[in-house]
Amino acid sequence: MKWFWSKLLPMLLSLVSGLLLCATVLAAEPGSIRGVRIASSINPVVADFIETELTEANRIAQNAFLIKLDTPGGLDTAMRDIIQDILASDIPVILYVAPSGARAASAGAMITLAADFAVMAPGTNVGAAHPVSIGVGADSKEGTNEVMTAKVVNDAVAYARSIARQKGRNQQWAEQIVRESISTPAEEALKMKVIDLVAETEAQLLSGLDGLSYRRNGEAIPFQSVGSEIIFYEMNWRQKILNTVSNPNIAYMLLMLGIIGIFFEVSQPGVILPGAIGVIALLLAFLGLQMLPVNYVGVLLIICALILFLLEIKVVSYGMLSVGGVISLIMGSLVLIDSSQPYQKISLAVIAATVSVFSGFILIALYFIVRTQKRQAVSGLESMVGEQGEAVTAIDGQGRVFVHSEYWTALADEPIAAGDPIEVIGIAGRLQLQVRSVAGNKQESKQSPSKQEELQ
Repeated sequence: MKWFWSKLLPMLLSLVSGLLLCATVLAAEPGSIRGVRIASSINPVVADFIETELTEANRIAQNAFLIKLDTPGGLDTAMRDIIQDILASDIPVILYVAPSGARAASAGAMITLAADFAVMAPGTNVGAAHPVSIGVGADSKEGTNEVMTAKVVNDAVAYARSIARQKGRNQQWAEQIVRESISTPAEEALKMKVIDLVAETEAQLLSGLDGLSYRRNGEAIPFQSVGSEIIFYEMNWRQKILNTVSNPNIAYMLLMLGIIGIFFEVSQPGVILPGAIGVIALLLAFLGLQMLPVNYVGVLLIICALILFLLEIKVVSYGMLSVGGVISLIMGSLVLIDSSQPYQKISLAVIAATVSVFSGFILIALYFIVRTQKRQAVSGLESMVGEQGEAVTAIDGQGRVFVHSEYWTALADEPIAAGDPIEVIGIAGRLQLQVRSVAGNKQESKQSPSKQEELQ
């Protein structure tokens, strides 16, 4: 066993490290095609991922770079970053809309135009790139709205036509996807010279593109794909986390979880764990929301809901503050994301489920917190209220009593004789009890039957 740990184990570790190194070198050999899979909306995280991998593919002079795409669209800024990286690439970039049933809509259609080779699988579609204006206020004048919309559309049309012209694609179609939001299936896109090939598999893609030319610096360069192998790379853990929290539904649920954690920590200080979880969830939520078109009125409404729930603990409102909190929470959730694109909206089902669970947790917690606050104290001076004892001395304003196996200084509003039973009704001051006699009550209860007989 000692021989194993001292000699054999280091040899095995060295062998494994060498194999991993060889695998990495072989995977990154220049003749291969580096690929990435994008099956989400186009956001800054996706743009950073594509830029990183495309830069690495250019650095080691790989044969080509392939983007396997299925997207409903995304942010204009992220789309333009990706297109700039594609246009600046030394190696050819292949855009493959796949698998069957996938789409390259909105921002995805513009990225398809920018690729050196555009390929689609059967049963896919491309197009619908009409820009969505965000940030034009509802109270703006109608003329101003029309002018701003026209500016945005004309800018997108010029951008699409310029890319299509540079890549030799159908410029009229490029304008139509912006102005008319048309979407085209794969077979029609091939006939209209929007794409270069329809391929069901990656092997068909490589064989179909072999011998086609792409342009660099005004020169046509033939693409040789025979013998190339497509090696797909995944996002690193940081990019995966950022891409996950950029989903509006995930960001919203993290926001709600963070608020619940903060609520429990504020209402019950010292628990620590809910507060720690709440802070982490809020930070992740803010990380995701910064990549989404957030309406800050929605954020303020959600914060207002939290404040109303906290006030319910201190203010007797008979549940009205809680009702206001639930309404504020619902309204804030509905307007939190300011976008007309479905993939950037929070699902109504997620809002309904989250608000129900959130409100249920908060209301149940409020019930137990308020009930605990109203419960009679079981320790300290407050726990003496309601206890019964005996007057040790006559009490005429002040005296001594024996309660709970202890002697106390007591104050009373009426004279109490020594030896009479007493009851603590309050705390008069530091180590002083406010008491009253219970002897009179007992005597009255004993005399009450005889008085009833006399009355009869």
